Amino acid sequence: MLGVLWMRGLLARRRGRLLATATGIAMAVALLASIGAFLSSSSATMTRRTAANVPVDWQVETQPGADPAAVLAAVRATPTVTVALPVGMATTTGLTAETGGTTQTTGAGVAVGLPDGYAARFGGEIRPLVGAATGVLVAQQTAANLHVRPGDTVSVGRAGSPAATLTVDGVVDLPHADSLFQKVGAARGSQPSAPPDNVLLVPLATWHQLFDPVAAARPEQVRQQVHVHLDRALPAAPGDAFDRVTGLARNLESRLTGAGLVGDNLGAALDAARGDAAYATVLFLFLGLPGAVLAGLLTAVVAGTGADRRRRDQALLRARGAGTRTLVALALLEALAAGAVGGAAGLLLAALTGRLAFGGAGFGGDAATALWDALAVGAGLLIAALVVAVPAMRDARRLSVAGARRVEGRRDRPIWPPAAAGVVLLGIAVATYLVTSRQGYTLVLAPEGVPSISVDHLALAGPASLWLATALITWSLAELLLRRGRGLLTRAVRPLAGPLASSVSASLSRQRRLLAPGLVLVGLTAAFAASTSVFNATYAQQAEVDARLTNGADVTVTEPPGAPAANGTEARLAALAGVRAVEPLVHRFAYVGADLQDIFGVRPGTITAAASLQDAYFMGATAAQLMGRLAAQQDAILVSAETVKDFQLQPGDHLTLRLQDRRSQALVPVTFRYAGIASEFPTAPRDSFLVANASYIGAMTGDPSASTYLVDTTGTPPAGVAAAARGVLGVGPVVTDITTTRRVVGSSLTAVDLDGLTRVELAFALIFGAASTGLLLALGVIERRRTFALAAALGARPRQLAAFLWAEAGIVVAGGLAAGALAGWALSRMLVAVLSGVFDPPPAALRVPGLYLGSATAVAVLAVAAVVLVFSRRLTRLTGAMLREL
Repeated sequence: MLGVLWMRGLLARRRGRLLATATGIAMAVALLASIGAFLSSSSATMTRRTAANVPVDWQVETQPGADPAAVLAAVRATPTVTVALPVGMATTTGLTAETGGTTQTTGAGVAVGLPDGYAARFGGEIRPLVGAATGVLVAQQTAANLHVRPGDTVSVGRAGSPAATLTVDGVVDLPHADSLFQKVGAARGSQPSAPPDNVLLVPLATWHQLFDPVAAARPEQVRQQVHVHLDRALPAAPGDAFDRVTGLARNLESRLTGAGLVGDNLGAALDAARGDAAYATVLFLFLGLPGAVLAGLLTAVVAGTGADRRRRDQALLRARGAGTRTLVALALLEALAAGAVGGAAGLLLAALTGRLAFGGAGFGGDAATALWDALAVGAGLLIAALVVAVPAMRDARRLSVAGARRVEGRRDRPIWPPAAAGVVLLGIAVATYLVTSRQGYTLVLAPEGVPSISVDHLALAGPASLWLATALITWSLAELLLRRGRGLLTRAVRPLAGPLASSVSASLSRQRRLLAPGLVLVGLTAAFAASTSVFNATYAQQAEVDARLTNGADVTVTEPPGAPAANGTEARLAALAGVRAVEPLVHRFAYVGADLQDIFGVRPGTITAAASLQDAYFMGATAAQLMGRLAAQQDAILVSAETVKDFQLQPGDHLTLRLQDRRSQALVPVTFRYAGIASEFPTAPRDSFLVANASYIGAMTGDPSASTYLVDTTGTPPAGVAAAARGVLGVGPVVTDITTTRRVVGSSLTAVDLDGLTRVELAFALIFGAASTGLLLALGVIERRRTFALAAALGARPRQLAAFLWAEAGIVVAGGLAAGALAGWALSRMLVAVLSGVFDPPPAALRVPGLYLGSATAVAVLAVAAVVLVFSRRLTRLTGAMLREL
């Protein structure tokens, strides 16, 4: 009964305090539930999208001497196998075609035998380009090498047997050629071999007619496989799915007893995704957890503003006979009420957040999402217990009636212990930053083929230490200013308070128990908003840079290797609608000693803008500076850092390479002059390569023709321009667009809705900004309204009372924003350094979202201004009521 009366009294007389506490808890619960739901749904999304991108889950290769039919039967008997089709592969000695009065001959290639319905059952493995989608099909590059099209005949060379003639039915692309022609049984993580340049696809019955005689005479020339599609009812987490798939593959191999080996394409794809899942978890810890802690601190400060009033309530209850057990029970009841209301409101807010940011109230929810909801509510109840129940229980046990009513004259805490702790924590943060900034550092390590992953949890100490250091140092400086800086405070508030500056500064000093925590909270909120927004903006920037680095430009056109130089390609591309500029790129191969490397010939005057070259691509100088060196010196060349180290090069040294001369087809020595280091370059491989002047390469080799064209489509969708380019150029050149490349090269972490997560975090940062400024100021005014009423009764004018409010707001907001800006900058740099694994290439500079940060600052300032204006008008209107409460 007493509990019901107590709650009724709280709702009647302390409704604002209770709702403010519940609001803080609701924000913590909503943020935790939102980001937790994102984490669980993103793991499921990673698994689902990773599996969807694998056309052939397993390639089971029959071993020499084994019966292919028995292997096929064993595979089909596996419960999780939904599709299993036999495929033959045989090595050809060469392909020959006579077209246009000339004869073209290729080197060795591969003839693949496919059963009926293969393309339909393994969608994405074969992409038709020209002609029929079934029958005798020629790969795109092979068609370019042979100059054949549907209807032409091709002679297929066979080891130990006469050549066979086939009629081409269509030309196709093989998007997954790397996995299709893998060496089954090779150790995972070993250097993969390049897919064959010449590929012929034929019906399986025809393949057997052509290559069964070869298998009898030269069995090493023929391989038979079973291509498998698995049931995709996989566990949601990529790591669990990886364990399931690899376990099934090992089980099948054990049942085959050496008759077959499994090429686990799905397991390899999930192997990469589990590392991204670990990064998603780390992102939650780095970006989501600080926000939840910030909401808890906000709740604690809100609850702390009513501590003195709560003590007086306890004193009244104790005077009327309530014991310690009763006071503790009532405190727990208040905490439970605030936690329950805040938890329910938080879940509703999380559901609304999911609908607005992710398109679904449950974020694709499942059991994992429900678990995160339960954990978030539990965290809300814990916050309520810590900020409401624990202080009330401590006061109930320690204070007498008189002590509970005495709220003035409490001793100040010394400043130096938290200040010293803050400096130590700052040192730990700096040390962590230096360690994680070193080259080669990896936060998440996921060795290929090993089910477990390792996370360097020591890296978490850096941001955590910096957060704590920011809070402690900001509090120490605020306390020092409010205690000892009366003169400085007086001068600071004089523009707002005028002749009352001295009185206002004295009031600020007396209110330091409220103002110092408020200033710290504003600083932490500003740091959260700044660090989160800068990290997310930098991430989005580098995801785009990575896609552009891989694709080269908005649209990239690449001539097939060995194809004759095409005339007028640049002009035809430039004439397409939506094309702003076309940049030709020469791609050749050169021997550096015994090492064969890619060499790219560029036009230094235009390549920087056309390919959006980043300074991060180069070492020792900017992109503009190095392109300037190429323009100033015809024989200048940029090389990799590895080449500089291997050959002990110094700037200006001569470097002689061997390139193929177009006229004699022989390798000729060409002398270059070392001018700088290139670590990345558009369309270049990840390892060693060279960059030089296209005109110089053309002059030295007798071949000035470009092999790659970078197409700028600024303002026009790249996919449409790419489609138009394919229509104009035909099936020979390979045309790629940045939109497709972004989906291919982006990690599965990028594939999830990281934009939605960004919107959630930044929206909560805005809410925290408004609450930490406007709400705290409003609660402080409410707690001291009797003081303002007494001042008004003694003759203080509204303008004079408002000066106190403006001064408090100015000190809290200005000091907090200054501390938050400095901490946010440091946290942004640390987050980018620690989470370097999600950036490829690393950013040359952080991207600062000025519009968002300006908006966040404006929201905080407007919230404060609104509170001051509202309360400055209400102070004199409620004088009588306030005085009656004295």
